[in-house]
Amino acid sequence: MQALYAQLLVGLINGSFYALLSLGLAVIFGMLNIINFAHGALYMMGAFCAYFLLNLGGIGYWWALLLAPIIVGIFGMVLERTMLQWLAGLDHLYGLLLTFGLALIIQGVFQNFFGSSGLPYAIPDQLRGGMNLGFMYLPVYRGWVVIFSLVVCLATWFLIERTRLGAYLRAATENPTLVRAFGINVPRMITLTYGLGVGLAALAGVLSAPINQVRPLMGENMIIVVFAVVVIGGMGSIMGSIITGFALGVIEGLTKYFYPEASNTVVFVLMVLVLLVKPTGLTGRAA
Repeated sequence: MQALYAQLLVGLINGSFYALLSLGLAVIFGMLNIINFAHGALYMMGAFCAYFLLNLGGIGYWWALLLAPIIVGIFGMVLERTMLQWLAGLDHLYGLLLTFGLALIIQGVFQNFFGSSGLPYAIPDQLRGGMNLGFMYLPVYRGWVVIFSLVVCLATWFLIERTRLGAYLRAATENPTLVRAFGINVPRMITLTYGLGVGLAALAGVLSAPINQVRPLMGENMIIVVFAVVVIGGMGSIMGSIITGFALGVIEGLTKYFYPEASNTVVFVLMVLVLLVKPTGLTGRAA
Protein backbone atom coordinates (compact mmCIF):
# COMPACT_ATOMS: atom_id res chain seq x y z
CA MET A 1 0.00 0.00 0.00
CA GLN A 2 2.87 2.39 0.67
CA ALA A 3 4.04 1.89 -2.92
CA LEU A 4 0.51 2.64 -4.16
CA TYR A 5 0.28 5.83 -2.09
CA ALA A 6 3.72 6.89 -3.30
CA GLN A 7 2.63 6.51 -6.93
CA LEU A 8 -0.57 8.44 -6.20
CA LEU A 9 1.54 11.26 -4.79
CA VAL A 10 3.77 11.24 -7.86
CA GLY A 11 0.62 11.29 -9.99
CA LEU A 12 -0.75 14.29 -8.10
CA ILE A 13 2.52 16.17 -8.52
CA ASN A 14 2.63 15.44 -12.27
CA GLY A 15 -1.05 16.35 -12.41
CA SER A 16 -0.22 19.72 -10.84
CA PHE A 17 2.24 20.47 -13.65
CA TYR A 18 -0.19 19.13 -16.27
CA ALA A 19 -2.96 21.34 -14.88
CA LEU A 20 -0.88 24.53 -14.81
CA LEU A 21 0.55 23.97 -18.28
CA SER A 22 -2.74 22.91 -19.86
CA LEU A 23 -4.44 25.86 -18.17
CA GLY A 24 -2.00 28.22 -19.86
CA LEU A 25 -2.56 26.50 -23.19
CA ALA A 26 -6.34 26.65 -22.72
CA VAL A 27 -6.19 30.38 -21.91
CA ILE A 28 -4.11 31.11 -25.02
CA PHE A 29 -6.19 28.93 -27.34
CA GLY A 30 -9.56 29.82 -25.84
CA MET A 31 -8.89 33.57 -25.85
CA LEU A 32 -6.58 33.97 -28.87
CA ASN A 33 -7.11 30.84 -31.01
CA ILE A 34 -3.35 30.18 -31.04
CA ILE A 35 -2.02 26.62 -30.68
CA ASN A 36 1.06 27.52 -28.64
CA PHE A 37 3.59 24.75 -29.28
CA ALA A 38 6.30 26.88 -27.61
CA HIS A 39 4.64 26.28 -24.23
CA GLY A 40 7.10 23.57 -23.20
CA ALA A 41 10.08 25.78 -24.03
CA LEU A 42 8.56 28.65 -22.02
CA TYR A 43 8.02 26.24 -19.12
CA MET A 44 11.73 25.44 -19.31
CA MET A 45 12.55 29.17 -19.42
CA GLY A 46 10.64 29.65 -16.15
CA ALA A 47 12.88 27.08 -14.45
CA PHE A 48 16.03 28.64 -15.91
CA CYS A 49 14.86 32.10 -14.90
CA ALA A 50 14.56 30.93 -11.27
CA TYR A 51 18.04 29.36 -11.57
CA PHE A 52 19.55 32.62 -12.89
CA LEU A 53 17.79 34.72 -10.24
CA LEU A 54 19.29 32.50 -7.53
CA ASN A 55 22.83 32.14 -8.88
CA LEU A 56 23.35 35.56 -10.46
CA GLY A 57 21.13 37.80 -8.36
CA GLY A 58 20.95 35.94 -5.07
CA ILE A 59 17.13 35.97 -5.31
CA GLY A 60 15.64 32.90 -3.65
CA TYR A 61 12.72 30.62 -4.39
CA TRP A 62 9.91 32.75 -2.98
CA TRP A 63 10.71 35.84 -5.01
CA ALA A 64 11.37 33.62 -8.04
CA LEU A 65 7.77 32.40 -7.83
CA LEU A 66 6.72 36.00 -8.47
CA LEU A 67 9.49 37.34 -10.70
CA ALA A 68 10.11 34.41 -13.07
CA PRO A 69 6.50 34.26 -14.41
CA ILE A 70 6.54 38.05 -14.88
CA ILE A 71 9.88 38.01 -16.73
CA VAL A 72 8.93 35.10 -18.99
CA GLY A 73 5.44 36.56 -19.42
CA ILE A 74 6.98 39.81 -20.70
CA PHE A 75 9.11 37.75 -23.10
CA GLY A 76 5.92 36.06 -24.29
CA MET A 77 4.21 39.42 -24.82
CA VAL A 78 7.16 40.54 -26.95
CA LEU A 79 6.73 37.39 -29.06
CA GLU A 80 3.03 38.11 -29.44
CA ARG A 81 3.60 41.73 -30.46
CA THR A 82 6.42 41.02 -32.91
CA MET A 83 5.28 37.72 -34.45
CA LEU A 84 2.01 36.15 -33.40
CA GLN A 85 -0.20 39.20 -33.92
CA TRP A 86 0.37 38.95 -37.67
CA LEU A 87 -1.28 35.51 -37.71
CA ALA A 88 -4.65 36.78 -36.48
CA GLY A 89 -7.43 35.45 -38.67
CA LEU A 90 -5.23 32.89 -40.41
CA ASP A 91 -5.48 29.12 -40.16
CA HIS A 92 -4.37 27.54 -36.84
CA LEU A 93 -1.64 25.68 -38.71
CA TYR A 94 0.40 28.87 -39.18
CA GLY A 95 0.46 29.58 -35.45
CA LEU A 96 1.37 25.96 -34.69
CA LEU A 97 4.29 26.01 -37.15
CA LEU A 98 5.57 29.37 -35.90
CA THR A 99 5.44 28.41 -32.22
CA PHE A 100 6.99 25.01 -33.00
CA GLY A 101 9.88 26.78 -34.70
CA LEU A 102 10.24 29.14 -31.73
CA ALA A 103 10.33 26.15 -29.37
CA LEU A 104 13.17 24.56 -31.36
CA ILE A 105 15.13 27.82 -31.39
CA ILE A 106 14.71 28.46 -27.64
CA GLN A 107 15.59 24.89 -26.71
CA GLY A 108 18.56 24.89 -29.07
CA VAL A 109 19.98 28.10 -27.61
CA PHE A 110 19.73 26.84 -24.01
CA GLN A 111 21.10 23.42 -24.95
CA ASN A 112 24.05 25.02 -26.71
CA PHE A 113 25.03 26.97 -23.58
CA PHE A 114 24.06 24.51 -20.83
CA GLY A 115 24.15 21.07 -22.44
CA SER A 116 21.56 18.39 -21.72
CA SER A 117 22.42 17.58 -18.11
CA GLY A 118 20.34 18.90 -15.24
CA LEU A 119 21.34 21.83 -13.05
CA PRO A 120 20.42 21.57 -9.34
CA TYR A 121 17.96 23.98 -7.74
CA ALA A 122 17.63 23.67 -3.98
CA ILE A 123 14.34 23.30 -2.12
CA PRO A 124 13.79 26.34 0.16
CA ASP A 125 14.54 25.74 3.83
CA GLN A 126 10.91 26.32 4.85
CA LEU A 127 9.74 23.42 2.67
CA ARG A 128 12.39 20.85 3.50
CA GLY A 129 11.66 17.60 5.31
CA GLY A 130 8.43 15.68 5.39
CA MET A 131 5.45 14.58 7.43
CA ASN A 132 4.57 11.07 8.54
CA LEU A 133 0.87 10.61 7.74
CA GLY A 134 0.78 7.09 9.16
CA PHE A 135 0.12 5.38 5.84
CA MET A 136 2.91 7.19 3.98
CA TYR A 137 5.71 9.75 4.30
CA LEU A 138 4.78 13.04 2.57
CA PRO A 139 7.64 15.37 1.52
CA VAL A 140 6.59 18.91 2.45
CA TYR A 141 7.68 20.43 -0.85
CA ARG A 142 5.62 18.01 -2.92
CA GLY A 143 2.54 18.68 -0.84
CA TRP A 144 3.14 22.41 -1.30
CA VAL A 145 3.34 22.00 -5.09
CA VAL A 146 -0.04 20.24 -5.24
CA ILE A 147 -1.83 22.77 -3.01
CA PHE A 148 -0.26 25.86 -4.58
CA SER A 149 -0.98 24.64 -8.13
CA LEU A 150 -4.63 23.99 -7.26
CA VAL A 151 -5.00 27.48 -5.74
CA VAL A 152 -3.42 29.16 -8.79
CA CYS A 153 -5.60 27.15 -11.19
CA LEU A 154 -8.83 28.02 -9.37
CA ALA A 155 -7.80 31.69 -9.05
CA THR A 156 -7.15 31.85 -12.82
CA TRP A 157 -10.52 30.23 -13.54
CA PHE A 158 -12.24 32.76 -11.26
CA LEU A 159 -10.41 35.67 -12.92
CA ILE A 160 -11.46 34.66 -16.43
CA GLU A 161 -14.96 33.31 -15.78
CA ARG A 162 -16.26 35.41 -12.85
CA THR A 163 -14.73 38.90 -13.04
CA ARG A 164 -15.32 41.96 -15.19
CA LEU A 165 -11.76 41.79 -16.54
CA GLY A 166 -12.39 38.20 -17.64
CA ALA A 167 -15.61 39.29 -19.33
CA TYR A 168 -13.67 41.96 -21.23
CA LEU A 169 -11.10 39.35 -22.29
CA ARG A 170 -13.75 36.96 -23.58
CA ALA A 171 -15.62 39.76 -25.35
CA ALA A 172 -12.42 41.07 -26.95
CA THR A 173 -11.78 37.70 -28.58
CA GLU A 174 -15.37 37.01 -29.63
CA ASN A 175 -16.32 40.45 -30.98
CA PRO A 176 -13.29 42.79 -31.05
CA THR A 177 -15.02 45.45 -33.17
CA LEU A 178 -17.82 45.93 -30.65
CA VAL A 179 -15.38 46.00 -27.73
CA ARG A 180 -13.28 48.68 -29.45
CA ALA A 181 -16.45 50.78 -29.71
CA PHE A 182 -16.51 50.90 -25.90
CA GLY A 183 -13.00 52.37 -25.84
CA ILE A 184 -11.16 49.20 -24.81
CA ASN A 185 -7.70 48.58 -26.27
CA VAL A 186 -8.20 45.11 -27.76
CA PRO A 187 -4.62 44.48 -28.98
CA ARG A 188 -3.31 45.28 -25.49
CA MET A 189 -5.77 42.87 -23.88
CA ILE A 190 -4.78 40.12 -26.33
CA THR A 191 -1.09 40.69 -25.54
CA LEU A 192 -1.76 40.58 -21.77
CA THR A 193 -3.74 37.37 -22.20
CA TYR A 194 -0.86 35.70 -24.02
CA GLY A 195 1.48 36.92 -21.29
CA LEU A 196 -0.82 35.38 -18.66
CA GLY A 197 -0.78 31.99 -20.39
CA VAL A 198 3.00 32.09 -20.76
CA GLY A 199 3.39 33.19 -17.13
CA LEU A 200 1.45 30.12 -15.96
CA ALA A 201 3.88 27.91 -17.90
CA ALA A 202 6.85 29.70 -16.31
CA LEU A 203 5.29 29.30 -12.85
CA ALA A 204 5.05 25.55 -13.43
CA GLY A 205 8.74 25.61 -14.40
CA VAL A 206 9.73 27.28 -11.12
CA LEU A 207 7.71 24.74 -9.12
CA SER A 208 9.29 21.89 -11.09
CA ALA A 209 12.91 23.06 -10.75
CA PRO A 210 13.65 21.60 -7.26
CA ILE A 211 12.01 18.28 -8.20
CA ASN A 212 13.15 17.65 -11.78
CA GLN A 213 16.26 19.88 -11.92
CA VAL A 214 16.72 22.57 -14.54
CA ARG A 215 17.29 21.13 -18.03
CA PRO A 216 17.01 22.64 -21.53
CA LEU A 217 14.80 19.75 -22.71
CA MET A 218 12.63 19.46 -19.60
CA GLY A 219 9.57 20.69 -21.50
CA GLU A 220 10.08 18.63 -24.66
CA ASN A 221 8.26 15.48 -23.51
CA MET A 222 5.91 17.33 -21.17
CA ILE A 223 4.29 19.40 -23.91
CA ILE A 224 3.04 16.34 -25.83
CA VAL A 225 1.23 15.03 -22.75
CA VAL A 226 -0.13 18.50 -21.96
CA PHE A 227 -1.62 18.83 -25.44
CA ALA A 228 -3.35 15.49 -24.88
CA VAL A 229 -4.71 16.84 -21.58
CA VAL A 230 -6.09 19.94 -23.32
CA VAL A 231 -7.72 17.85 -26.05
CA ILE A 232 -9.34 15.51 -23.50
CA GLY A 233 -10.60 18.38 -21.36
CA GLY A 234 -11.84 20.35 -24.36
CA MET A 235 -9.83 22.87 -26.39
CA GLY A 236 -10.11 26.25 -24.70
CA SER A 237 -12.01 24.94 -21.65
CA ILE A 238 -10.46 26.44 -18.50
CA MET A 239 -12.10 24.19 -15.90
CA GLY A 240 -11.80 21.17 -18.21
CA SER A 241 -8.03 21.63 -18.36
CA ILE A 242 -7.72 21.89 -14.57
CA ILE A 243 -9.84 18.82 -13.81
CA THR A 244 -8.33 16.73 -16.59
CA GLY A 245 -4.76 17.70 -15.66
CA PHE A 246 -5.07 16.52 -12.07
CA ALA A 247 -7.17 13.47 -12.99
CA LEU A 248 -4.77 12.24 -15.67
CA GLY A 249 -1.83 12.69 -13.34
CA VAL A 250 -3.53 10.40 -10.81
CA ILE A 251 -4.50 7.88 -13.52
CA GLU A 252 -0.91 7.86 -14.77
CA GLY A 253 0.32 7.22 -11.21
CA LEU A 254 -2.13 4.35 -10.72
CA THR A 255 -1.06 2.86 -14.05
CA LYS A 256 2.59 2.93 -12.96
CA TYR A 257 1.59 0.83 -9.93
CA PHE A 258 -0.73 -1.71 -11.58
CA TYR A 259 0.72 -1.93 -15.11
CA PRO A 260 3.96 0.09 -15.47
CA GLU A 261 4.42 -0.83 -19.14
CA ALA A 262 1.35 1.25 -20.08
CA SER A 263 2.16 4.34 -17.98
CA ASN A 264 3.66 6.26 -20.92
CA THR A 265 0.73 5.61 -23.24
CA VAL A 266 -2.33 5.61 -20.99
CA VAL A 267 -2.93 9.36 -21.53
CA PHE A 268 -2.97 8.97 -25.31
CA VAL A 269 -5.22 5.90 -25.14
CA LEU A 270 -7.67 7.92 -23.06
CA MET A 271 -7.43 10.78 -25.57
CA VAL A 272 -8.38 8.47 -28.44
CA LEU A 273 -11.30 6.99 -26.48
CA VAL A 274 -12.62 10.43 -25.50
CA LEU A 275 -12.37 11.75 -29.07
CA LEU A 276 -14.24 8.71 -30.38
CA VAL A 277 -17.11 9.35 -27.96
CA LYS A 278 -17.03 13.17 -27.77
CA PRO A 279 -14.82 14.90 -30.35
CA THR A 280 -15.06 18.26 -28.55
CA GLY A 281 -13.53 16.85 -25.36
CA LEU A 282 -15.13 16.21 -21.97
CA THR A 283 -16.18 19.81 -21.31
CA GLY A 284 -15.75 21.35 -24.77
CA ARG A 285 -18.61 22.66 -26.85
CA ALA A 286 -19.15 22.39 -30.56
CA ALA A 287 -18.36 25.51 -32.54
